[in-house]
This record gives sequence, C-alpha cells and structure tokens, in this order.
Amino acid sequence: MSSEKSLEKISSYDRLLDLFANITIIITGVGLVVMTAIFGWLVFGRYVLNSTPTWVEQVSLLLVVYISFLGATVGVHKKSHLSVSVFREISPKPVRRIFDFLSYAILTGFGLVMAVYGYKLTMFRWTAEIPLIHVSEGWRSLPIMLSGIFVFLYSIGHLIHFFKRTYEEDTR
Repeated sequence: MSSEKSLEKISSYDRLLDLFANITIIITGVGLVVMTAIFGWLVFGRYVLNSTPTWVEQVSLLLVVYISFLGATVGVHKKSHLSVSVFREISPKPVRRIFDFLSYAILTGFGLVMAVYGYKLTMFRWTAEIPLIHVSEGWRSLPIMLSGIFVFLYSIGHLIHFFKRTYEEDTR
C-alpha cells in the first residue's frame, strides 16, 4: 500500500472521529438545555402549581450521566481532558515520547475495559426499572459502554498520530 493511501485512510479515520466528537457535543449540549428546562419546570411546578413533578430528579440524574461520560470523551479526543503535563514538559524528547505512548496506550486499554464492563453492567441491569420514569436501569450504565468505545477509538487515533509523527521524525 502506498504511503498516500495510508495517509488518506488516517485522514478519513480522523474525519470519522471528528464527526463522532461533533455529534457528541451536540447531544451533550441538547442534554444540558433539556436539563435546564426540566429544572425550570420543577421550580414552576413546586412554587406556582404547588405540585412537584417527581420525575424530574430521575431524568436529570440520567442526563447528568450521559452529559458527563460523553462530554469527557470529547476531552480525550481534543486532548483537553484531565492531564498533568509538568513531568512530560520538563522531560527530554525521548522520555517525552515514552510518556506520550504510555498515556495513549493506557487510555486505549482503559477505554476497552470500560466498553466491555459497561456492556456487561448494562446487560445485567437491563431488566430492572428506574422508579418514577419507568425505563430500564440499563440506560444509566449505557453511557459507560459508549464512553469506553469512544475513548478506545479516540486513543487509537492518537496512537496512529503518535507512530506517524515518530516515523516522520526518525526518517528526517
């Protein structure tokens, strides 16, 4: 396979990951708007109608899980998620490469573990029901699995870029 074709595949993979990240941002943004609206309804119902909507708490807890887990994956994709870069920045270039590789490799493994065990948890809880909103408890753990899949895919993308960058630096 020519190097142009391999670069083309990497760039299409990057475009796919960017699409996933953009869709995730839209979904989490809509989730925040919905959560704000239902809390507005909670306040209106409690203080104006004197009838507190009991379902709001359960729906908002469900939304928080989706917003948190899916939003964190976008941070992994954009390399803006939690990190401590002091040691990496003060290290010499060869050590920095090792830190980069290890962080991407560990994130890849972590994403895979999250996906597998998130799936198992979702399947285990699927028959139980969330009180007051009458949907499956599996919906609460589904974001763990989805987040694991996205962290895995984004980390694979980072590893591809790492090896490409390393190869380019070594061939100069």
